[in-house]
Amino acid sequence: MRLKWWLLALCVAGLAAFALLRPCLAPAGQVAVASPYKVLAPIRHGNLTVFPVVANTTYDTHDFLTLDEGLHAGDVVVSESGTLRPLVRPRHSDIRDPRPGGGGAQVNQLVLVNNSKRPLILLAGEIVTGGKQDRVIGKDRLVPAESDPIDLGVFCVEPGRWTGPKMSFNSLDSAMAQPAVRGRAMADKDQAKVWAEVRNMQVEVTAGTPSPAAVAALGGGTTSYAQVMQEPDVKQKVDEVAAPIQHDYQSLIKQLRDRNAVGVVVAVNGEIIWADIFASTNLLEKYWPKLVRSYAAEAIVSSTRGREAEIKAAQAFLTDLEGRRETVETEPGLYRHTEVTGDGFKAFELTSLLPKTGFDLHVAKMTE
Repeated sequence: MRLKWWLLALCVAGLAAFALLRPCLAPAGQVAVASPYKVLAPIRHGNLTVFPVVANTTYDTHDFLTLDEGLHAGDVVVSESGTLRPLVRPRHSDIRDPRPGGGGAQVNQLVLVNNSKRPLILLAGEIVTGGKQDRVIGKDRLVPAESDPIDLGVFCVEPGRWTGPKMSFNSLDSAMAQPAVRGRAMADKDQAKVWAEVRNMQVEVTAGTPSPAAVAALGGGTTSYAQVMQEPDVKQKVDEVAAPIQHDYQSLIKQLRDRNAVGVVVAVNGEIIWADIFASTNLLEKYWPKLVRSYAAEAIVSSTRGREAEIKAAQAFLTDLEGRRETVETEPGLYRHTEVTGDGFKAFELTSLLPKTGFDLHVAKMTE
């Protein structure tokens, strides 16, 4: 009898311990997990809403190089596959085209060399123009300082052209592919879907635009995403949405510097569609001009007015990063890229694994 009572007591104690260790479940409609990020009151213009985000902690990111900085300084070189000349560094032997067997240019492949002494950040959605076609970077990644040539996974955003006067590339200053195009590259990883989204954007963004360049774009002239976005009438449309939000948020960043402003949650037509979060205010400020224009481009493509997005919904969107499945790619000692698939969303985390880091450089989340 004593043994039975002892076993019963042991079972009760075990259940009590399990209850203490089990995660607390929040009532329906409430967020159970504390977030390191806080969403602030929104900035609105037309059908575009941007919610500033502050963080509990930020990190020193001054040693990291952006693509725009590297290309402008000449420290980063992007070229078509098969056209890169041998590269000699003091610490390496002869370094040639990294693709087995060499070969010619390909739609979804470029070669990049980082000659800088700083590690290079590449963000999915950044556009490089030139070569045989304009391309968009397909995923976030880090490139080490003084790198060997690397294969750069890209998608074409210029269906129709496969020739060019020069094989060198530049970045499209102050612009990035809009979320719909970024999403097809990041989540679907499908060239046909990227092209379809580019064509849809070209039709929508040039609607009612009488300029010769816009008419040419619709009539079989240029198919360049970059060129259409730089066409004066289209640029004016984007500026009308982007400029007020850029100005207001730029002022807010300065005010919130001590509160660690690190990113935004974005809504179009009252629906939360995207979030971009960085490791520091400094990194956010570098990308902000091109990001806000990408959000504005999305807004003018979908120009109906809906209900206004609420701060509670934005906070819930940012907090929920738990998914059903994770896919992790790692370059040891350099970076880890994690893709999280959840209910109605995908999230992408770029984590630096360089010495004295170990933090997320960039987190992007999109609705599906």
